[in-house]
Amino acid sequence: MRFLRGASCLSAALALVAAVGCTGADGRDTVRTAGPPTSPRATSEVPAAPPSPSPTPAGPVSLPALMQREHHGSDLRLGAVRVRTDAYTQYAVTYRSNGLTISGIMNVPRGEGPFPALVLAHGYIDPDVYRTGQGLPREQDLLARNGYVVLHTDYRNHAGSDDDPDNDVNLRLGYTEDVIAAALALRSAARPNVDDERIGLLGRSMGGGVVYNTLVVAPGLFDAAVVFAPVSSRPEQNIDRFQRPEDDPLVEEIEAAHGTPEENPQFWRQASPVTYVDRVTEPLLIHHGTADSTCPPAWTRATVAAFEAAGKDVELRTYQGEGHTFGPRWLDSMDVTMAFFERHLR
Repeated sequence: MRFLRGASCLSAALALVAAVGCTGADGRDTVRTAGPPTSPRATSEVPAAPPSPSPTPAGPVSLPALMQREHHGSDLRLGAVRVRTDAYTQYAVTYRSNGLTISGIMNVPRGEGPFPALVLAHGYIDPDVYRTGQGLPREQDLLARNGYVVLHTDYRNHAGSDDDPDNDVNLRLGYTEDVIAAALALRSAARPNVDDERIGLLGRSMGGGVVYNTLVVAPGLFDAAVVFAPVSSRPEQNIDRFQRPEDDPLVEEIEAAHGTPEENPQFWRQASPVTYVDRVTEPLLIHHGTADSTCPPAWTRATVAAFEAAGKDVELRTYQGEGHTFGPRWLDSMDVTMAFFERHLR
């Protein structure tokens, strides 16, 4: 689905718009997300509908709540030049995400363009040690050298981004807002070297979970998505694997605020993107190494099975002997990634 240029925002009393951007009087791009489009990229307007399959009211901290929210992304600002290469220039950037300022980096290929764009969602790095643009340097470089504008978001609470004190207790759903806003900020910036009708999404590890969330919250916002070594599409599995064994005090805070999966199963269903996989419209490519000891390949197989059961366009590539970060087969995986984006973004 393409975003309509020059179209006015429709009143929410008349219709809810699934993944449609429009520039309002304040110059911000917005996206309102409701039920899934009747056919992928075929319509810019759909009747109001509750996010299936959950008929229960959306909790305030949930994916359905994000679906019902009007998202704003704007004010993409290029700051200092960080790196100049023979193929691209890297800038420090900021943009606005639902009222917060988010930092990041952007690689802009040399030449006139316009170039298709990619938003990158990094994996978990302790925000106390994280530095801007960290997490996907190989991908940032290679993709820019192959003619993509690359916007790597730092997320809230990272680097120069604004603070969101409730984000961790609320299962870091704010990262999903920041990825949605990154695409909207790219579009509202109307930069001549960015083809804002061709935007893809790539995430690694925790960022893979952010990609899953984004696809179900804002179907049609991106044209295609790729994830590497993703976390589980069920957040309670991630907590049980990464936080509970370390006696992370955040687990107690999360369960005090939202209950355990046994005490409050509705909350955990509504926080799980696999619950809403029927909403996804974008083609999805997943890479996973068979020797990944961080994010078990079984998690990805279960997620892929859910996508396939819903009739979605999903492809899983496995790499014998590869671990979580990818080593010898990384270039092979990137060749597949670039061929995938070539099909869907060019």
